[in-house]
Amino acid sequence: MNKSELIEAIAQDAEITKAAAKSALESFIKHVTETLSQENGKVSLVGFGTFSVSERAARQGINPSTKQPIEIPAKMVAKFKPGAELAEAVDSMKKKSTSKKKK
Repeated sequence: MNKSELIEAIAQDAEITKAAAKSALESFIKHVTETLSQENGKVSLVGFGTFSVSERAARQGINPSTKQPIEIPAKMVAKFKPGAELAEAVDSMKKKSTSKKKK
C-alpha cells in the first residue's frame, strides 16, 4: 500500500473526503517527524507500536566497488517497535500462509 492508497482507505473508513484524509495523514506524519527530531522524541500508539530514535554507533565498513575499508559515522536513526496487537495480527497472517502451503 502506498500513500495515495492509504489516503483512499482512510477516507472510506472514516467516511470523509480524500482531501480531509490526506490532511489528517500529513498532519500525523508531520507531528511524528517533529517529535522524533526532538531530544528523547518518542511516539507511542497503544496496540499499534512505538516510534523512537536511537543512536547507531560508528563502524567499519567496506566500499563494495573498491573493497577498501571505510569508516561509517555514527548517526541517529528512527525505529519502530510494533505493539502487541500489531505483532499478533502479523503473526496470525504468517500462520495462515504457512498452513496453506502445507496442504
